[in-house]
Amino acid sequence: MARIAGVNLPNDKRIEIGLTYIFGIGRVRAVEIIEKTGMSPDVRVKDLTEKEVANLRREVEEFVVEGDLRRRVFSSIQRLKDINAYRGIRHKRRLPVRGQRTKSNARTWKGPRPAKAGKKR
Repeated sequence: MARIAGVNLPNDKRIEIGLTYIFGIGRVRAVEIIEKTGMSPDVRVKDLTEKEVANLRREVEEFVVEGDLRRRVFSSIQRLKDINAYRGIRHKRRLPVRGQRTKSNARTWKGPRPAKAGKKR
């Protein structure tokens, strides 16, 4: 099992998909990392050698991932809340931030609808 940036990559997945289990690395960045290391994207995580894992670690360290990225995102949201920006207020109220309508949608953010009195199912 390969451990990169504090994350255990799943053994059965191709390395291209396995790298996406690291927070901050998506498909495009995973392909970019694989190309830089000169590996085949079809290799399974369990078939990686220690040298290949070390090369992947070195390439991943160039990006802000996992804990540092989570902290950066949290602090950005906290800054918006502290200065009472519109987006910060939406975060505080747990409402959609990016202009989506809330009259008929946003159930994930707003929670389940309250039960209406006298309504039979």
